[in-house]
Amino acid sequence: MKLKLVLSVILFALAAPTWALDADEMFADPAQEERARDIGRQLRCLKCRNQSIFDSNAGFAKDLRVLVRERMTAGDTDEEVLEFVRDRYGDYVLMKPPVEAHTFVLWITPAALLILGLGGLGIYLKRRQPTIAQGTILAPEDRQEARRLLDQGEQP
Repeated sequence: MKLKLVLSVILFALAAPTWALDADEMFADPAQEERARDIGRQLRCLKCRNQSIFDSNAGFAKDLRVLVRERMTAGDTDEEVLEFVRDRYGDYVLMKPPVEAHTFVLWITPAALLILGLGGLGIYLKRRQPTIAQGTILAPEDRQEARRLLDQGEQP
């Protein structure tokens, strides 16, 4: 019973992106529809931020889906459609913004944070290591005395 419930939830979650589309938005030709979806997967919903326009139910995403289909119907290539949307909304609308001077921060920040985190972890671990203080190494006489005391404690 639990397995059926888990599988139902997984299938339900996987089907969620298909609810974002209305039937009137779709092309009749499956090849054109697949092309529109490929383009749409490269465009970010500016309201949802981390979803493509084909995964989002937002009104803005619907408007962009319609715009993509209009540009395709007008005869634009994939690159022309993406460039048209990019010119209107900026680089942030692209799921993978280009590496340019003004988008460099978007690309370098994750790597910089990872390096800083690993460096901080290394410093933390280095400071946690026990250090041997000066004078903690026993002289031979002190070692014999410690052994004698330990041996004495073992006898009843």
